[in-house]
Amino acid sequence: MDIKEGWKKFWHLLWKDNSWKGWIFSLVFLLVFFKLIFFPGLSLITGSSLPLAIVESCSMYHENNMFSNYDKWWNEHEQKYSKYNLTKQEFEDFSFYKGFSKGDILLIVEANPEKLKVGDIIIFQSGTGTPVIHRIINIENKDGEYFFDTIGDNNNEILTPSNNAGGVDERNIKEEQLVGKAVFRVAPYLGWMKLIFYEHLRPEYEKGLCHEN
Repeated sequence: MDIKEGWKKFWHLLWKDNSWKGWIFSLVFLLVFFKLIFFPGLSLITGSSLPLAIVESCSMYHENNMFSNYDKWWNEHEQKYSKYNLTKQEFEDFSFYKGFSKGDILLIVEANPEKLKVGDIIIFQSGTGTPVIHRIINIENKDGEYFFDTIGDNNNEILTPSNNAGGVDERNIKEEQLVGKAVFRVAPYLGWMKLIFYEHLRPEYEKGLCHEN
């Protein structure tokens, strides 16, 4: 069998064969492709070990998601940001200034500590399992090392081990905890195709669609 004939048979089995053998072959091929080629390639391009992240909580949610009323949202949340001298106009220039929702898929790129700024959305390891995706509200440089404080747009305060059930601490996030920086919403809500299978394992307060705190 020459290469051309072999390619034709491969292509037919992959896309045109409607038998059970064809379906299984296509499924296995796609799983292998995404696992061994697509995601490693995307990771290489973005510089992040997690190039696509599914938002698993409502901590960054704004009412009506992308169509939220920013003025109304800011009036309800201004007090927590005033502690960090952040104004409405400054916040409006931030990326994802209208937040994002549980189930959204975000594109993640490498987070260069020296280039990160207040308002950026970073994803970091909190030491509690699932990485956290929150907004930077304070940056400190201590002896050449950067430390970050973050907060969720839909949270009332910075998370510390004493005020959340998961034990997350988003104060003084170190450079080595950084996974990446969110730059683009790839697909709103599409991540629910995966989340739905794990929803029953979540605590009651984390289940279901988002609402504002």
